[in-house]
Amino acid sequence: MAQLLILTSAVNNDVLPALALLSHGTRAIPAKPEQLINAPDSDLVLVDARTNLIAAKSLCQILRTTGISVPLLLVITEGGLTAVSPDWGVDDVILDSAGPAEVDARIRLAAGRAVAGIPSPTIRAAGVVIDEANYSAKVHGTPLDLTYKEFELLRFLAAHPSRVFTREQLLSEVWGYDYFGGTRTVDVHVRRLRAKLGDQESLIGTVRNVGYRFNLYEENDERVPLSS
Repeated sequence: MAQLLILTSAVNNDVLPALALLSHGTRAIPAKPEQLINAPDSDLVLVDARTNLIAAKSLCQILRTTGISVPLLLVITEGGLTAVSPDWGVDDVILDSAGPAEVDARIRLAAGRAVAGIPSPTIRAAGVVIDEANYSAKVHGTPLDLTYKEFELLRFLAAHPSRVFTREQLLSEVWGYDYFGGTRTVDVHVRRLRAKLGDQESLIGTVRNVGYRFNLYEENDERVPLSS
């Protein structure tokens, strides 16, 4: 059982309804920087980003700047996912509509990784370096300004270099099986991702009448743990 600290401005503090069905301990305090000075100890911190994305982003960045020592999770609506980017500094995101099983799994994984001191892996492929812990990506040393879904799409493709995925597979793996949007969503995000890759846009290859893949142009690509 984990002790959770929830930072929220909601009056009813019902940020993540699924928590009511789980045994984790919870404590909610106002989502204001000054409240963090005397905040109770916790195993994880959850920031409520359902209604005020700008304030939530600022709070997350303050927490990272001051050196938060526990995993930082973001509770967000599905519509807000497009605003999340690596510079938020969060360890994971949880949809406010997520069920108890998913919420419990994300909490256990985040808390377990922190306790074990297990570093998150870095994906390296064809000049692209993806830091999964900090939700950041670089191409030949240049940082990429990606939204959360753009990052997840790049991360997934780069983790399976040269493998071709259909649009339906990408929807299932990146957006989730319960996503109701069409496959055109994948095309739109691929186009945006290519634009941000600039002259490296060909890293995301199109396989006619099938789908997309991450192209490899360099040898000795590898997936390695972050150095401590």
